[in-house]
Amino acid sequence: MNVHAVRAIFAFEMSRTWRTLMQSVVSPVISTSLYFIVFGAAIGSRIPEVGGVSYGAFIVPGLIMLSLLTQSISNASFGIYFPKFSGTIYELLSAPVSYFEVVLAYVGAAATKSIILGLIILATAALFVPLHVEHPGWMLLFLVLTSVTFSLVGFIIGIWADGFEKLQIVPLLIVTPLTFLGGSFYSIDMLPPFWQTVALFNPVVYLVSGFRWSFYGLADVSLWLSLGMTLAFLVASLVIVAWIFRTGWRLKN
Repeated sequence: MNVHAVRAIFAFEMSRTWRTLMQSVVSPVISTSLYFIVFGAAIGSRIPEVGGVSYGAFIVPGLIMLSLLTQSISNASFGIYFPKFSGTIYELLSAPVSYFEVVLAYVGAAATKSIILGLIILATAALFVPLHVEHPGWMLLFLVLTSVTFSLVGFIIGIWADGFEKLQIVPLLIVTPLTFLGGSFYSIDMLPPFWQTVALFNPVVYLVSGFRWSFYGLADVSLWLSLGMTLAFLVASLVIVAWIFRTGWRLKN
């Protein structure tokens, strides 16, 4: 493995975060804080507890997951799209760097940013509500797996997109609505039976459920089903990325 190349790409991507600190870190943290204030005041007063957990604390995993999904996709998609836009992607493809090393560097940097942001939001949440993580190991596992998986999804979107506006289509029109409808702010057990069944077709339900279980031991679906679905998304994303590099789709034309 060309460690120097991986480290160079990784360092370059991470340095972009520090240059745009307001947009990359401060803005998502402020947005999440506003969710706590608005939802805590407007809905928390009407729903004091969910499953024995205060409503403000209950929504913490969902808010972290919302930021995690959107930021992972955004960081990874822009990271690979900009070299395409500027034309430097051809220098990267002709360099003595394998496709595995390219994906490892770009996806690794995007996932690292998302994990750091998730931990910052978790620390911020502790300022608003009392938090207790019952299974910190599982919490970190879901945090890492989700960040890596959706960074791969963002990498795919960055290769697919042929304009800056397309980088926002999937996060805004698909991922964010699925997250809001995926039990981020409520338990799907609160829904009528028909809509509970419909909700199970939403992949975000499994991510949020497993992540919330690591905090409070509460879950809408089985822990192992959540873990299995997360791993299935990861494998599917890896297969698509491997196909893209094998065929050169959107890279060599």
